Amino acid sequence: MSSLRIRFPSAAVTQLVLAKIGNPQRDEPLQVSREVLRVADEDRDLLTALFLKPFRNLLPHRFHHTTSLESHEMNALAKGIFNDPAALLDNGCAIARRLYAKSQHPNIKSGDLCIGLVEGVGIESETVKAICILKSETVAPFLSIASEDGDLTLRTAQGINPEKIDKGCLILNHWQNTGFCVLTFDRAGSESRFWVREFLGLQAIPDSAFLTQTYTEMAVAAVRNQPDVANAPEDTARASREALSWFDGREDFDMSDFESEVLKTPEAVASFEEARQRFEADAGVPLQRSFAIAPKEVKKASKRVAAVLKLDSGIEIHLKPESTESPDSIERGYDEEKGMNFIKVYFNEITDIR
Repeated sequence: MSSLRIRFPSAAVTQLVLAKIGNPQRDEPLQVSREVLRVADEDRDLLTALFLKPFRNLLPHRFHHTTSLESHEMNALAKGIFNDPAALLDNGCAIARRLYAKSQHPNIKSGDLCIGLVEGVGIESETVKAICILKSETVAPFLSIASEDGDLTLRTAQGINPEKIDKGCLILNHWQNTGFCVLTFDRAGSESRFWVREFLGLQAIPDSAFLTQTYTEMAVAAVRNQPDVANAPEDTARASREALSWFDGREDFDMSDFESEVLKTPEAVASFEEARQRFEADAGVPLQRSFAIAPKEVKKASKRVAAVLKLDSGIEIHLKPESTESPDSIERGYDEEKGMNFIKVYFNEITDIR
């Protein structure tokens, strides 16, 4: 199964249900909309762009239940909205109540919840409705200059920063009989089990794109954790590049070849197998030991990988894997006169300043 082609150019967020989600363990309340907020025509383009931006280039999931999808609450609520958009308020509030009920762990933060009905999302050869759910756990300060009594004044406010939405999912009305197509993200990373598994009840779709992404990430983590490279950022960048280069240009992944050519040692193989089993348990989906490699995901992995040297002087040096192709471009040393370590970087020209 290959990755789906999902397009947003004609999409528009038309209606919203809002909520404030507290943590029941801290006696924080739940507050939900009393009526649907209909998005004004002049606000749709901007709001839609902000709502859908986080969902570009994500891999699809679907709702999953151990017995039957008929017993899956989120699947039923989504189906109810798609079958009758007038049910957005009732079902949207039910989604907020479900999230509140699942927010029992003391580390789960309170936040603002937006549940939007999206029209006109393209998926494969059809156009469908979608449900966008966004949770923001961080309040950001905003400043604005406004006219008041013939003069200008500075106003302050607190609100949601669209660039820092913490969690989100986009449920598309596609694969209705097999759990819908769902895109999801969670900036918390290690806490994603709460959002993906406990609240949404999702299972990844183990297609070639998903498997390639997962194995490239696990491969980089494995080589970085090996004793001979774990404490040297230049070496971790080099090892990451070498691990990813193994995937580049190959048509198929084979576990035996990967173990012998990338992991190499029995200790590394055993550690990788433990990590693979942990992932299967957390994600609730088995990882095949052979599959067709998705070249697009290999390229994405290469762009994501970088080693960072954080120095006590407040300077950070970011090393991308390709930087290790020129091993003489970085020189380390110790200055006896200053009594300090130094790093000297050689280059031909500055390509960008940020």
